[in-house]
Amino acid sequence: VQLQASGGGLVQAGGSLRLSCVASGRTFTNYNMGWFRQAPGKEREFVAAIRWSGDSTYYADSVKGRFTISGDNAKNTVYLQMNSLKPEDTAVYYCAAAKGRYGLGYAGMYDYWGQGTQVTVSS
Repeated sequence: VQLQASGGGLVQAGGSLRLSCVASGRTFTNYNMGWFRQAPGKEREFVAAIRWSGDSTYYADSVKGRFTISGDNAKNTVYLQMNSLKPEDTAVYYCAAAKGRYGLGYAGMYDYWGQGTQVTVSS
């Protein structure tokens, strides 16, 4: 599976962005998808995940109520809608694909990673 993330950019606090991650190479519908982020000097952290069936989503407490993860199996694409952005959301955002069903909040459970897209939120 190859993952291509896009949609990052510079936005003011309170603004919105939508990230996209397009998967290619294998049957997308068999993979659970996640978004992680990494700020300078910090470890990569979990943001959100969705099961390939679309019936379950998971969020980090820091983004719950502001971010929404969704998927479109027909387009092999997973999205991360980010609203009410804060300066602390500034990071490189990565999408990832996992064959396993469990532990989707842990980076080590993912099998494939995209290249990352920069999100910068100004105050």
